[in-house]
Amino acid sequence: MTRRLTQLLIGLAMYGISLAMFIRAGLGLDPWDVFHQGISQKTGFSIGVVVIAVSFVVLLLWIPLRQMPGIGTIANAVLVGVFADLGLWAIPAFSHLGGQIAMLAGAVILNGIASACYIGARLGPGARDGLMTGLVRRTGWSVRLVRTGIEVAVLAIGWLLGGSVGVGTVVYALAIGPIVQLLLPRFMVPEVARVPAEVTSAAA
Repeated sequence: MTRRLTQLLIGLAMYGISLAMFIRAGLGLDPWDVFHQGISQKTGFSIGVVVIAVSFVVLLLWIPLRQMPGIGTIANAVLVGVFADLGLWAIPAFSHLGGQIAMLAGAVILNGIASACYIGARLGPGARDGLMTGLVRRTGWSVRLVRTGIEVAVLAIGWLLGGSVGVGTVVYALAIGPIVQLLLPRFMVPEVARVPAEVTSAAA
């Protein structure tokens, strides 16, 4: 459990920092963060506060889907936003294209590592991923259809609110899946095999 908790916390911290790097790169965000940034710009709240608030609103949508959050779900809802704001405080914006591209590349790679870390810890999905899996289970629709529908909707709303859509949005969409798929086996915490009760009784 110690390894799982440590891996979860490190993964969430890196995820929040990667969000800050995406913003500082200024070349476009992933769909959910376009949505977060749009709300942030309209309300005046920091991006981290918006990420946390949206996470808990999405968790309310789990109730009719009969989804149960785990430790990792609640930690994700809080810590990503906290570390996003810390990252924005610490990381300067880049005004030249070379720096922006380097920052974007670093953000995508770090986000992939972070995703593999917290998913591999097996302590519960994030609020947004749980919404997707809950809808898939309740509707019988495909993961591709549900995920695409959700992300197109939040991307469109976020863009209308003033969120940043650009080449980074496309790069993220194309690169994050393969990166996580490559790294996840390295971070996946193996499940502890349960010894059948009859074996335990026989040994006693």
